[in-house]
Amino acid sequence: MRIDILTIFPEMFTGPFDHSIVKRAKSKGLAEIVIHNIRDYANNKHKNVDDYGFGGDAGMVMMIQPIADLIEKLQSERTYDEVIFMTPDGILFEQSIANQLSLKGNIILLCGHYKGIDERIREHLITMELSIGDYVLSGGELAAAVVSDALIRLIPGVLNDETSALSDSFQDKLLSAPVYTRPAEYKGWKVPDVLLSGNDKAIRQWQMDQAVDRTKKRRPGLLES
Repeated sequence: MRIDILTIFPEMFTGPFDHSIVKRAKSKGLAEIVIHNIRDYANNKHKNVDDYGFGGDAGMVMMIQPIADLIEKLQSERTYDEVIFMTPDGILFEQSIANQLSLKGNIILLCGHYKGIDERIREHLITMELSIGDYVLSGGELAAAVVSDALIRLIPGVLNDETSALSDSFQDKLLSAPVYTRPAEYKGWKVPDVLLSGNDKAIRQWQMDQAVDRTKKRRPGLLES
């Protein structure tokens, strides 16, 4: 998978992609992340990428020219499955979307700033719009990092245990069951006996019951959906 991220703050991605699972995926050649500075494509003297919006509203708007030129340049070099704009008014990013996108070969993530981007970009160049929650961030960079991490960890061969991603929360619209490790008892706090029983069928049933119960208590809307 190749992910091209379009941003005016490329330095924000120095840390998130240089550690843990994403770093492992990159080192294995299973994922490639390329960061592009939108300012490099501005055709004005001062490399400005924003201007006042028509209509007199307060706040600046990201200009059409630098973003359009960058996207069109990338599309001339390879085929992209999706051109995604990270925006608070996009569809809510959830596990099912992550599963679908993880199967793609090449995607573009566009990070917005200020009051947003020129609407013509959304109308003519964007194929999908995603939000990571009903709140507003200073820009789309953190959201793009979240989406990238969620996709890359699903690529076969990235995780050491191929089945671990399949048992994550939300994969089956349920939260994960509680998990425990050694020691079996600590300060009188004990691991449930069933997990020590060696009875695989009983363990799986316990995990399902716990997942349903936890989802009912914490995220009942998932069951309703």
